[in-house]
Amino acid sequence: MRKVKGEGVSIQVAIWEGKGKPILCIHGLTANCRCWDVIASELIPEHKVIAMDLRGRGQSDKPEKGYSIHIHCNDIRGVLEDLGLKPSVLMGHSLGAFISVVFASRYPEWVDSLILVDGGGKLNPEQFAKVFAGIKPSLDRLGKVFSSFEEYVGAMKQAPFLQPWMPALDVYYRYEVEELEGGKVRPVIRPETIDEESASLVGIDISDYYHSVKCPTLILRATEGLLTGDDLVLPEEAAQRMVKEIPEARLVNLEGTNHYTILFKEIQERKNAILKFLSKG
Repeated sequence: MRKVKGEGVSIQVAIWEGKGKPILCIHGLTANCRCWDVIASELIPEHKVIAMDLRGRGQSDKPEKGYSIHIHCNDIRGVLEDLGLKPSVLMGHSLGAFISVVFASRYPEWVDSLILVDGGGKLNPEQFAKVFAGIKPSLDRLGKVFSSFEEYVGAMKQAPFLQPWMPALDVYYRYEVEELEGGKVRPVIRPETIDEESASLVGIDISDYYHSVKCPTLILRATEGLLTGDDLVLPEEAAQRMVKEIPEARLVNLEGTNHYTILFKEIQERKNAILKFLSKG
């Protein structure tokens, strides 16, 4: 772990050393850099993996205002400059996939290739509403104080989309809490941060950026919903539009995964797809 420079903020990064192409990983809306632990362990030592905490998350700085895809893109450029990684592979999950698409469009010279994990699709308002209803358990934890870490993890274990519970989730949730007096804990992400971020995300038409992504792009899609089955973050039709409009995109459906297990579960097909994609770039 180390701190690097974003745009006027300090950004925390986790680094897994490796020999091949460097991969910068960008997490989702309420996540942190430790969501990449499982995938990173699969990609080293063939590749160097760097995962960042977006501003407002994890151990990065948390300004009161300034949360949008374009601001995150400015931070990413700062991180890449500070680490001397040009060009790099960008791998983004959920919100991180949206950020990766916009960054590749704005700064093509900084991007070798893209890996978009269950995100980056153009959703209609109805689907957006379904997705936000599906991730409600993740949103509801923010701002709450729990009597202990055990109580906190116990609450998260009630989320149906995290079943069966995966060991990497314990590390992930431990990383994101601050300890208070008496053993109490609280997630470090401010609800106001997510409110500003969500409003910004809804205001962007991500499909406007597809045509200007010139690098090879791998799309990994989860086929299962979160709560209702149809609350997919990347529906099939949205993924097919990405394949059609992003010039060098290819799609791999990871059957039996949802928006969370696609990251936290050990999946041989995912590992094979990523390594094969990177070997051809």
